[in-house]
Amino acid sequence: MCSLPDIPHQGQADHPPPVESGRLDRCPARVARARHLAVLALFSLSPGLAAANGNLPEPFYHRLSGALQWHVAAQGETLAGLSSRFGVAATSIARLNGLKAGARLQGGEIIAIDNLHIVPAQPGFDLVLNLPQKMLFFFPPHGAVQGYPVALGRPDWPTFNGRFRVLYKESHPTWDVPQSIQEEMRREGKTVKTKVPPGPDNPLGEYWIQLSIPGYGIHGTIAPTSIYRFASHGCIRLHNDDIAALFPQVADGMPGISIYQPVLLAEMDNGDIYLEVHPDIYHQGIDPARRARRLIEAAGLEDRVDWTAIRAQLRHPCGTAVLINREEPEENQEETS
Repeated sequence: MCSLPDIPHQGQADHPPPVESGRLDRCPARVARARHLAVLALFSLSPGLAAANGNLPEPFYHRLSGALQWHVAAQGETLAGLSSRFGVAATSIARLNGLKAGARLQGGEIIAIDNLHIVPAQPGFDLVLNLPQKMLFFFPPHGAVQGYPVALGRPDWPTFNGRFRVLYKESHPTWDVPQSIQEEMRREGKTVKTKVPPGPDNPLGEYWIQLSIPGYGIHGTIAPTSIYRFASHGCIRLHNDDIAALFPQVADGMPGISIYQPVLLAEMDNGDIYLEVHPDIYHQGIDPARRARRLIEAAGLEDRVDWTAIRAQLRHPCGTAVLINREEPEENQEETS
């Protein structure tokens, strides 16, 4: 049986304290299944399961990113900060650890974080951005898929949906403020800026990846807590450490796609089935319950899933991948053990 990973020695804690089941069960379908999350981080994708344009009506996936892990809080760290850094809602971190939403973290406090996400791989694309998921996935030629939490466009200023290519990259960019944002500054009574030079006040951070969609790019930020939120004017913000890691790997001409899939389904090589649910943030008229049922039926998994766990997840989605296997009766487990 797998357990949660140990934490390196810090202060008096050689190992993390056990996570009580009463804490884990605040997010549906986690208690009996938590041991799986610690080891199911990345799986190989079977080719040909999704159309290159990402528009199959019922996309079905086979890979996960992230893990159930331990984090030793630094002095002054907050749940909001952990949310932005790890790509999981602050409320989910609070529930998992039995904390109140606005709890203050103490330096050295050990926090369980579950940032397991279904990877919406689209063959033919090196960069895949799933808008409701607030995640950008990079598929390097060699090595494991890389998942990055991002900040995206506000509902009144949405990020684009569709194919794109990387046009060019620039370090220490100058921000030429778009006319639309200048107008917003003017309406809000702020000083209207037309150009912001490189430096600590530049909202683009230190790296800019220009996309083929005019006016859009992938960049760093001077507002790290905006990551994993719908907070931008449409561009794709990464944590500064993440953009620094992604920037040298991305090449001019690299193909990408921005998709809109608030409900995702995945089956692992070992037969485990995961569901991930997010709000329809851009109001595309997607019914999560109907979409989940259609995905499961299209994959022929109706008899293998726990519909009670699915309904619980639809009522109170955690925003991460949740195991939804139907548990075998004890007598069947004995026969197969």
